[in-house]
Amino acid sequence: MAVSGVAPDHHEPNDSAPNISANAPSSGAPASAPTAPAVIRDSGANATSSRVATAADQPNLPSSAQATAPGGMALVAGGQFTMGADTGGEEDEHPAHWVTVKAYYLDVLEVTVQDYLICVKAGACRMYREDAARSFHAGDDANYRGPKQPISGVSWDDATNYCTHVGKRLPTEAEWERAARGDDNRVYPWGKETPDPKRHGCFAHAMGPFGQPTCNVGSFPEAQGPYGHLDLAGNVWEWTQDDYDPFAYRRTSANVGVPGSCEQILRAQNDLRESGRKGFTGKNPIPTTCEKVLRGGAFNYPGPGLRATNRVHHPGAWRMLVAGFRCAKDLEPSR
Repeated sequence: MAVSGVAPDHHEPNDSAPNISANAPSSGAPASAPTAPAVIRDSGANATSSRVATAADQPNLPSSAQATAPGGMALVAGGQFTMGADTGGEEDEHPAHWVTVKAYYLDVLEVTVQDYLICVKAGACRMYREDAARSFHAGDDANYRGPKQPISGVSWDDATNYCTHVGKRLPTEAEWERAARGDDNRVYPWGKETPDPKRHGCFAHAMGPFGQPTCNVGSFPEAQGPYGHLDLAGNVWEWTQDDYDPFAYRRTSANVGVPGSCEQILRAQNDLRESGRKGFTGKNPIPTTCEKVLRGGAFNYPGPGLRATNRVHHPGAWRMLVAGFRCAKDLEPSR
């Protein structure tokens, strides 16, 4: 569906936060809970303090991971975590289930306009959509193009090309949720506290010619995720690597965070249409093609919709004012 003057079709926030099961789902549940802590609690005199987990806290990682993360990136611990929710949100967020991911690096911040323009000037990236704000009836595009504001008006291919150019890649949907939730099943990247636009992110902004635009990245340090990443909620939706699969959490590959093939996805979408289950993916129309997953919410999004389990999908070719990205990087193999 074309977007004009409003936020793109997306999941409406549910009145209640997702209910994360205390126990793993019965299907394929591991014998024990995940072991890698998202936050390390110091003992002794510092018993009340905490710090973001680092590679040094995970001796089983490849030796290269013990070194400092690449500039501007932070390590996301590998291991098992609870992805999705049993209740709340939309049906495509159900059920809660164990997923295993490998450790990887993720950009601490969303890619900025300044960063992206370096790639454009190098001839490796296409220029962002220069009328993205106007197409949304959101005022002057210049209001969204400060050097430290997140890049927006870029497609999935644009995001992929940028990440490839800088020696990185887009995160998978499971990797993104791992970075936002850690091991303590966070409802939001900062925890369970109700979203506060003064403390937790750039969101709940009015749309329109006199509305508030995106914020400079990193403006809300209190909202950091379990591994130290910022802006995982609000500012711009973030493209992920994966095709959107409404039944991803019910497939045999769910435990490793892998969606179905495009052919399987198209069949699933047809089944939803034929059975009249229009609301399965929230307010989004059920797709007729294989679309891409976006995560994290945007500057115009309401607080409850910033839940870390919320799944949004749009055609990869769309260049929306509300969509940007950050990049991931694999750990170097052990030598």
